[in-house]
Amino acid sequence: MNNLTWSEFERVDMRVGTILEVKDFPEARNPAYKLRIDFGEMLGVKKTSAQITTQYSKEDLIGRQIIAVVNFPKKQIATFMSECLVLGAVNGKDVTLLHPDLKVENGLKIG
Repeated sequence: MNNLTWSEFERVDMRVGTILEVKDFPEARNPAYKLRIDFGEMLGVKKTSAQITTQYSKEDLIGRQIIAVVNFPKKQIATFMSECLVLGAVNGKDVTLLHPDLKVENGLKIG
């Protein structure tokens, strides 16, 4: 196992966001959705793609709060520029999204 130092962990900026929009992403190598996520006033709306099609329908995702890493560099994925990384528990092709237990303010930092 590759251990992180506490200072390395503190550099990972994880925030709560609410999914505003979900679209199909047929250009992706693996089945995925394009997401627009509201991270509150300070961070605004960011977009990403997520391979979460086996566990969630587009309708299930609208309005759902999630946890994402927001300080990775932008990444080109097929024809789309991803601006954050949605976190989930991965079991093969199934991804179960991480989310707050109760509704909280968008943009709250995970610590």
